[in-house]
Amino acid sequence: MEHDTLKTGTTTVGIVCKDAIVLAADMRATVGHMIMDTDVYKVQPVSSHIALTISGGVSAAQLIIKHIKSQIKLHELRVQRTLSVKEVANMTSGWLYGLVRSGGIVHFLMAGYDKKSGPQLFDVFPDGSVIKKNDYFSSGSGSIFALGVLDSQYEKDLSTEEGVALAEKAIQTAIKRDSASGNGLNIFVIDSEGVRKVASKVVDSTFQ
Repeated sequence: MEHDTLKTGTTTVGIVCKDAIVLAADMRATVGHMIMDTDVYKVQPVSSHIALTISGGVSAAQLIIKHIKSQIKLHELRVQRTLSVKEVANMTSGWLYGLVRSGGIVHFLMAGYDKKSGPQLFDVFPDGSVIKKNDYFSSGSGSIFALGVLDSQYEKDLSTEEGVALAEKAIQTAIKRDSASGNGLNIFVIDSEGVRKVASKVVDSTFQ
């Protein structure tokens, strides 16, 4: 297996709010026990109303993201309508399965806002499975710590502001416990107005 692929230790979270989806992730990239980058954007918009989080090999993820963006544009030109989040998630799942067969491992949380269905969150797993999440999910090496926060503090119909605050707390908790996650966090909101970044900050990873 090739060893030149940058791996992300990663903590990413997706939270379903009343009128939006919140996506957040840390900013550290690692190879084994070595920190290779401290400013990695693991939340990536792929269209005006869809974004995803990355865990796994960075180079493979970047290739898939470029493919997703181009295929969304091509499909929307053919069908003359905006693709739903579920349609994009299903397209992506097949490409991820193909990567696994060639040695690449990438895990996406895909989120977006559909005019008919509202906020949508999907877990797109490396084996090609697509699972809709009605509340929240987390991926990466720090996910067990983030899920502890989300399990205890998530409530149905959170406001967007409450979702952003909860996502920040979940990522910060993971950063303090997981050595492969760290350096900072980025938070995005996807709602009826589209995808936008709402926070980017350096985070102290020292356990207190």
